[in-house]
Amino acid sequence: MLRLTLLKAAQSQRVRRLVTSAPGSRSLVGRFVVGETLEEAVQATCGLVGEAFAVTLDHLGEDTLDEAQAAATRDTYVALLDRLGELGLAAQTEVSLKLSTVGQALPHDGHRIALDNARTVCAAAQRAGTTVTIDMEDHTTVDSTLAIVGELRDDFPWTGAVLQSCLRRTEADCRDLAHAASRVRLVKGAYAESASVAYPAKADVDLAYVRCLKILMAGEDYPMVASHDPRMVEIAGALAKQYGRAPGSYEYQMLHGIRASEQRRLVATGERVRVYVPYGQDWYGYFMRRLAERPANVGFFLRSIVSR
Repeated sequence: MLRLTLLKAAQSQRVRRLVTSAPGSRSLVGRFVVGETLEEAVQATCGLVGEAFAVTLDHLGEDTLDEAQAAATRDTYVALLDRLGELGLAAQTEVSLKLSTVGQALPHDGHRIALDNARTVCAAAQRAGTTVTIDMEDHTTVDSTLAIVGELRDDFPWTGAVLQSCLRRTEADCRDLAHAASRVRLVKGAYAESASVAYPAKADVDLAYVRCLKILMAGEDYPMVASHDPRMVEIAGALAKQYGRAPGSYEYQMLHGIRASEQRRLVATGERVRVYVPYGQDWYGYFMRRLAERPANVGFFLRSIVSR
């Protein structure tokens, strides 16, 4: 119930104003978000690459309803990718892109605008020598997102897709994407969804995650196992062995600030681990979804509001 409440709060402008003005929010946000500027993101990336991690950078924002803002976000990603190329970080660092930040939600021609902007970002990634993974958002965007990924792959076959095991449709999507050279990030899902399209029980989401993992590990794709759940990490490793996957033919992905010791442990065993590093000023939606995943942080945050 608390998780659902927090996810709904992520869409509330009233709660947004309260949370973003709370004095204690910044200190807690800092655990998950490395900063607001490109240079802060680059500094964090350098540190992680120095510890043998791979990185995916996310410039935070979502639900852009202004075409000029969508273009500005596109240009921010191009500048970031140019900087990664200049610093020689592109081999270890890619970017993650939410299509809603580059126009997908625009009421007129949003699909085309998002596709055009994403294509520009992918072209910048190719120049830099790296890749782009297209993030997945709520279930209403899945068809459009996968269609855009498919079109991008015509020119940029390395474009990554994200699938959410909480959605009932995802096993079929896994089968469609488990082909050669297809980069697929599997997550559990962090959006409030109805039972008509998603599994309401955590146990069912977990079981679906394992079924999807089996499809991806058995396929010719490149699975990106995005989970902090120790059981899922263990199962992924066992499936990699079962299907004869060599090191480097899959990777683990975890969020910045969560289970850092486990991230280091996996790297020490020779596994490829990519850290999802968010930055930017529009951190509210991302922050609320992290609170929903870890309710232990809620008490700290509520105390910070009361202390105002």
